[in-house]
Amino acid sequence: MLKMLEKLRIYARITGLWPIARRYFINNFYDGMLTVLGILLGFFVIILKGDINSVESNLVIITSLGSSISMFISGLTGSYLSERAEQKKLKADLNKAMALYETENKDYNKAISKIEEIEKSMLINLKKKHKFSKKKSLEEQKKNIKTIQDRAEQYATIIVSIVNGGSPFLGGIVPLIPFLFVSAAALNIFIYSFIIILSFIIMLGIFLGMISKESIIKNIIKMIFAFLITILISVFFLG
Repeated sequence: MLKMLEKLRIYARITGLWPIARRYFINNFYDGMLTVLGILLGFFVIILKGDINSVESNLVIITSLGSSISMFISGLTGSYLSERAEQKKLKADLNKAMALYETENKDYNKAISKIEEIEKSMLINLKKKHKFSKKKSLEEQKKNIKTIQDRAEQYATIIVSIVNGGSPFLGGIVPLIPFLFVSAAALNIFIYSFIIILSFIIMLGIFLGMISKESIIKNIIKMIFAFLITILISVFFLG
């Protein structure tokens, strides 16, 4: 188990996985919540107009869940394809670097051959072990590097795809918690949901502030501002 965790840690370091996954999670979790917020606001405005006093919770849950599932599939497949393309580009860059190294290594081998010829003619040893010690063949080195790189790429692609698809899905599920406890949702249930969204937005703002080492208050204000703008625009156009 420890050996496996060590391998995963090495793969994550090679690909720079954790910062990428963290950005995906925060951005997409936030997007998932705001997407479902827009759906909830649609039902909220209908109740505010006085046409009905409440809506069936199942209707709200199914509609929001459908959007969340779409975001999950879209994020999972889209991220997998894009990350795979990016990792292939990194691999191509690595191959170019290895080709350059191979060219330099050939020059090195030519220099060793010349020294060996001089040794034979002069019957002395000109090579110094600490400078010209024999190493693994270039092909073997390339094979090992490619193997580690390939495994790291595959691991990173899978993890990032799961995070990219799962985070908006979770973000869309969180606001639905109050609707799970009632059969018919009135205005108060929607308000509870808005409070939950606002609470998670504040937590994300705190987290972003801690990561960037910037003002936590500023990050919270920025995210709350987007939350309020979403509400105002939705109510304006839907109302």
